Amino acid sequence: MNKYLMAVPGTRQISGDDKIFGISKAAQDMAAEVGADKVINATIGALLDDEGNLMVMPSIIDIYRSLSPAEIAEYAPIAGVPSFLKNVKKAVFGKYTPNGYIESVATPGGTGAIRNTIQNYSALGDTVLTTDWFWSPYKNISDELGRKLDTFTMFDADKNLNLSSFSSKVEEILSRQTQLVIIFNAPAHNPTGFTPSDSEWDSIVDILKKNADNTDKKIIFFIDAAYIDFAGEEDASRAFFSKFSDLPENILVIVAFSMSKGYTLYGMRSGAMICVTPSADIAAEFKTVNMFSNRATWSNGTRPAMMILSKIFEDETLYNKVAAERAEFRKVLDDRAKVFIEYSNKYGLEMCPFKGGFFITVLCDNAEEIGKKLQKEGVFMVPIGKGLRFAVSAVSEEKCKIVPEKIAAAIGK
Repeated sequence: MNKYLMAVPGTRQISGDDKIFGISKAAQDMAAEVGADKVINATIGALLDDEGNLMVMPSIIDIYRSLSPAEIAEYAPIAGVPSFLKNVKKAVFGKYTPNGYIESVATPGGTGAIRNTIQNYSALGDTVLTTDWFWSPYKNISDELGRKLDTFTMFDADKNLNLSSFSSKVEEILSRQTQLVIIFNAPAHNPTGFTPSDSEWDSIVDILKKNADNTDKKIIFFIDAAYIDFAGEEDASRAFFSKFSDLPENILVIVAFSMSKGYTLYGMRSGAMICVTPSADIAAEFKTVNMFSNRATWSNGTRPAMMILSKIFEDETLYNKVAAERAEFRKVLDDRAKVFIEYSNKYGLEMCPFKGGFFITVLCDNAEEIGKKLQKEGVFMVPIGKGLRFAVSAVSEEKCKIVPEKIAAAIGK
């Protein structure tokens, strides 16, 4: 809708409902009409059990119920509760904390970290870079803030990370602007489930350093790590962070942390942005500018969620309990993914390279058309580019066996 009535016109292309939520609502409407057993809703980015109920870690709810009234209801500081700001660094990096100055600021989920980063580290009209498979709110946020989103080709012909395309795009954009925000969703990328290999991470860092040789340029490498707790064993999934040690001063790394997935607190909207820099002054500036943005946008975050994280990392027994429950949830997810991939291969479907996480993307031309065909069969997926995003997080193992045949039939395989 380009016609504005009372709202001020701008660069934004404002549409109606969010696409993902819109398709999910259509699935819910069909389920109400014909019965939930006849509908497969593979749109939802949350972990559901086999009956379609949200899976919430019991230990997290137990901690919440143990909080005092003040721990639940009191305002949190603008930057976040101090114990949360300390412990969120442990939650993100584990034993792989990079060398450098590290500061953290609480945000409402990872989305708040994305918003603050684009606002504070790019200029009006600047281009922000991400992969060509991406979570659609990256564009929404860029548009809302008067920036442009551009992409590089994520995979090469062998389905490895297309480092050549990444390098070329970084150089191209930096040739016309002094500062570049790069959004990289990993590990367990949404929507593909891709995670770079150890050598690919090395190459990413090399490309950043090469472009930082021009000290007039500034590079902000933003790692959206929302799915890190479902990207394999927790220690192994974090090992790449140590590669961001001792970087040049004109490279700033920012990591987005979310309590939605790894702590099953989707609705509490709690997260953080954590910076890694060799400069004490840049780290101090990070804290200042993002606290200002917090105050000017949502004021402060959700105290009870911050208290939950603090208590987990200050009590070894609680930490171990949460880790054990999360491992059980991760096994459910991994088992579903294995089945879906097995049956997709059986029916000749091609997929983006999947390593872990909530989503697998099946490649197909005319994804919108195929998606609508599948909806008539009671299967709801999200068309993204030349593919369909399937949420293994939301679909039982048995239904993961059924869907690939239906996709193949809709494509004409």
